[in-house]
Amino acid sequence: MKNSPVTIKDIARSLNISISTVSRALRGMPEIHIDTRNAVMRLAEELDYQPNQLAKNLAKSRTRTIGVILPNLSYYYFSAMLNSIEESALQAGYSVLVCQTNESYLREITNIQNLMRSQVEGFIISLSRDTDKYEHVERLARKNIPLVLFDRYADGIDASKVIVDNQAAACKATEHLIENGCQRIGFLAGPPQLLLSNQRVMGYREALAKHGLPINDQYVVHCDYTQENTIMQTLTLMSHPQPPDGVVMISDRVAYPAMYAMSQKGLRIPDDVAVVSFNNEPVSAFFSPALSSISQPIQEMGTETVRLLLKQLDATEDSPASRETRIMDTQLIIRASSLRSAVR
Repeated sequence: MKNSPVTIKDIARSLNISISTVSRALRGMPEIHIDTRNAVMRLAEELDYQPNQLAKNLAKSRTRTIGVILPNLSYYYFSAMLNSIEESALQAGYSVLVCQTNESYLREITNIQNLMRSQVEGFIISLSRDTDKYEHVERLARKNIPLVLFDRYADGIDASKVIVDNQAAACKATEHLIENGCQRIGFLAGPPQLLLSNQRVMGYREALAKHGLPINDQYVVHCDYTQENTIMQTLTLMSHPQPPDGVVMISDRVAYPAMYAMSQKGLRIPDDVAVVSFNNEPVSAFFSPALSSISQPIQEMGTETVRLLLKQLDATEDSPASRETRIMDTQLIIRASSLRSAVR
């Protein structure tokens, strides 16, 4: 019971009484004996039973609206995910209310509060860059409010998730650089508190260890996703006495200013430093040189996110939907930025 929200079915099973008796006892119905009511209330408190208040509020008048909270719609990944989410939701007869956090933890909290007031029936959330405490999201899960996290999530939140295997994808990207002759490989990571970034750094380190290459902590630098900070961190990385001859980037939108900084420093890509990144944004194919990148199945991820939310929306308190984690496949799209062997 501790690993998933407690339901009236759990209480009924523990007390060996019917679900309907538990339901009536929780509502204080007079036909239920006082001793039974007290027993139900005591156990409900012990087990931290949280009735789905949102479902009760909407029982008579459903809004058929889903709340979506994203870091920033100027990021290609999130705008593409929203397109897929909205299309899938519309096909199921739901509309979507969208909020951006602009990478702010406090704004994320405010977004949830505002969407609750708008009586959305469920939430789809990707955590902000600055979010390092999760009580505001965990509260949704405890109250059995339908919730699906995607892309950016936290391990401690008991919710359905749609993600990719970031560690395996980063390992694959790093091995690609090794196969193309890179011996000193760096990683331009995201903020240190971001789980997704840390998983990718783990994959990078895994590939180096697997191929017997040294792991140099000075070759891992963190940026905050802004262009200015990315350029500064890239120049720091490439000013090392023995600079990397290959770099894995946390995302394409980080890779663009990073590659600009490299070119301003007089470095040739991929001759002097090979580059591979994540997200496979459309412009990556037209960048010069074209950017090698890990592609995620965004359309399918959006569809799956809505499917998992609909399962929860269609569930009942007597028969709740289980928490599910869907790990989607990725693909390395190889282009000129990482093909050092092709230019030697």
